[in-house]
Amino acid sequence: MFEKSYIIAHRGIHDNQTIYENTLEAFKLAIKQKLIIELDVRLTKDNQIIVFHDENTKRLTKQNNLVEESTYQELNNQNKFHIPLLSEVLDLVKGKVPLLIEIKPTNKHIEAILMKILSQYQGEYAVQSFNPKVLYYLKRNYPNVLRGQLSHKYTNKKISSTKKFILSNMLFNFITKPNFISYKYNELSPTQIEKYKKKNIRVIGWTITNEREFNHYKQYYDNLICEKNTIQQRYSPWKLTNNYPVTWQTNECMLQLISRKRGR
Repeated sequence: MFEKSYIIAHRGIHDNQTIYENTLEAFKLAIKQKLIIELDVRLTKDNQIIVFHDENTKRLTKQNNLVEESTYQELNNQNKFHIPLLSEVLDLVKGKVPLLIEIKPTNKHIEAILMKILSQYQGEYAVQSFNPKVLYYLKRNYPNVLRGQLSHKYTNKKISSTKKFILSNMLFNFITKPNFISYKYNELSPTQIEKYKKKNIRVIGWTITNEREFNHYKQYYDNLICEKNTIQQRYSPWKLTNNYPVTWQTNECMLQLISRKRGR
């Protein structure tokens, strides 16, 4: 359990030139600076959970392979960098720092496979997703695992106005009961942030890209997900000014903490 909070490194520490995002190298740097690691997981065609952000490999490898339609070996048939399995990342981290794991959108049932792997992991972690169905699955099947609702102000024209309103305002929260929310840092007002805190819901802002943003928004959020250029100046421990820290836990101590804060 945490006594204090540390900056969250967005996909590790990387520049996507010499060190790529969501790689073992990026995570090694984050571990060295004792940062919480934020990472993304997806499921391959052969049901391997990999640590990778995009739905295809084009942005980073110049090869346009869809993750869900490719085997793990096919995805690593490129000489840019090694795409790690989640199991490789867990073996690297080994509880040295906490993990903030985002489940990316998928047509497959990734949650069960992911939790089977994480059930063997002894380190601290939390799971977050934009999809309320993921949180509902965790609430029903793994209530001891900290779960977070990701969101922002939806503007996608392909989404109906009703769905935009529901997702932007996280109206499923009363069902999924997230322990924390992660929202785009400049899209919640201080009043809105405080409203969630009064409900004992931690609030994380994503993604901070410079020192000016960090200095402004740290007074409102419980923690901030940051890019490399901010981390370079702010990698030392950042103590929260609130009465409570962000906590990530997977055991009975976490459950007792959550229960106590909710007045149960």
